[in-house]
Amino acid sequence: MSERYQHSEEFLERALKIIPLGTQTFSKSKTQYPFGVSPYYLSRGFGSHVWDVDGNEYVDFINALAAVTLGYNDPEVDGAVREQLEAGVIFSLPHPVEIEVAEKIIEMVPCAEMVRFGKNGSDATAGAIRIARAYTGKDHVAVCGYHGWQDWYIGSTTKNKGVPKATQELTHVFNYNDIESLHSIFRKLPEQIAAVIMEPMNVVEPTPGFLEEVKKIAHKHGAVFIFDETVTGFRFSEGGAQKYFQVIPDIATFGKGVANGYPLSVVAGKFEIMRYMEEVFFSFTFGGEALSLAAARATMKKLQRNQVVEILKKQGEKIIKGLKELINKNDIGHIVSISGHPSWSFLLFKDVTPYSQWEIKTLFLQEMFSRGILTLGTHNMSYAHSDEDISFLLRVYSDVLPVLKDAVNNRVMDKLLRCKPLEPLFKIR
Repeated sequence: MSERYQHSEEFLERALKIIPLGTQTFSKSKTQYPFGVSPYYLSRGFGSHVWDVDGNEYVDFINALAAVTLGYNDPEVDGAVREQLEAGVIFSLPHPVEIEVAEKIIEMVPCAEMVRFGKNGSDATAGAIRIARAYTGKDHVAVCGYHGWQDWYIGSTTKNKGVPKATQELTHVFNYNDIESLHSIFRKLPEQIAAVIMEPMNVVEPTPGFLEEVKKIAHKHGAVFIFDETVTGFRFSEGGAQKYFQVIPDIATFGKGVANGYPLSVVAGKFEIMRYMEEVFFSFTFGGEALSLAAARATMKKLQRNQVVEILKKQGEKIIKGLKELINKNDIGHIVSISGHPSWSFLLFKDVTPYSQWEIKTLFLQEMFSRGILTLGTHNMSYAHSDEDISFLLRVYSDVLPVLKDAVNNRVMDKLLRCKPLEPLFKIR
C-alpha cells in the first residue's frame, strides 16, 4: 500500500467488495488510474483545486469529466441551489423553473425551439434517437463519437455485452472527417437511416465543409441530423459547437456543464421533431428536479454575463501554446502531441517501440499526480483556472516530459514505473 494514497486505496478495497469497479462511472474507476500511484477518492473541491482523501492537493484539469465549467463551489450557482432548497427539491406538479431554464436554452442555442430535460447525457441522446425514429419511421442510426451507455449506442462498441444482437445491428459507425464512410452507410442501407448523430468535435477539428456535408447527406436521405453537445455545449460557445461552427442541427443534446456539475441533461431542437416527445415515452420522476434546474439557470446567466467561454478559450490557448513549445524544446513529438479545442484539449500518446501508448500514459499519470496535477491527459478548462494554475501546469510538464523521453529513448520504462501499466480497455475517444 502506498503511503501517499493510503486512504484512497483503503476506500477502494472497501468499495470493490460491494460496488462493481468500485464506483459509478467507468472513467472514474480503477481501469483509468494505475494502482499504487493514483488517488481514487476526492474529499472536496474549491475553484480549480481538489483534495483527495489523503489530503493531497491538486489543480484539477478533469473537472468531473468536463461537467464543471465555472469551478467547484461556484458561489452564484451554489447560492441559487441553496435558495431553491428552501422552497423544495421535487414536487407533485412542475415548478416554474422548468419553463425559465427552457426559455434560456432557446434564447442561447440556435437549433432550440422546444426543450426536454433528463439527468445524464445518455438520457438525452437516447431520447433524441427515439424521437428521430418516431419522426422518420426508420430504425437504423449512423453514429460518430461517444454517445453514452444505453443499448442503441453502446452495442456498436467493444462494451456490447448484454446488448441484444438485433439492437447492435441497428447502429453503424462512421469516421470523423471521412465523408465516404458516411456515404457507404447510406449506400448499404438506402432510405433506412433515421438519424445521423455525431459529436461536432472532440480530438481534432472538422476539415473544411465536413460538418456541412454530413448535414447535407442526412437531409438528402430523410434522416434527422443530431449534434451530441454533451461536452461542447456551453463550452465552445454560449450556443454550443453549432454556433461556433455555424452548422445548425435538427436536434442537439446537452449535459455536463449546463448546470456546473449538477445532474441535468437537455434535448433541444426543431418544433416539428420535438413535438414527438408527446407521443414517445421520455419521462423521469426527477426530470424536473428543481435544484439542478436552479443551478442551470444560474450557470447560463453567468456564462452570458461574465464571458465565460471566452475565458475558457483564452486560458486553454495558453496551455496549448506552452505545451507545444515544451514538446518541441524536449524533442518529444514522436511520443506525445497536443490537439483539440482550447476549452477541451488532449495530450495524445503514441506507441513507440518497444512501449505502447498505455505504458507511456501510465508513467505520465504517475508523475503528474505526484506533482499535484489531476489529469487523464485532457485539459477540461474551467472559469476558475487562473494564470497561476496554468503556470504551475506548464512547470510540471517541463519536469515530466523529460522523464517520458528518458523512459522511451533510453528504454528504462521498467525502472521508472512504480506500478503495473494500464491495459487497453474500452476507449471512449
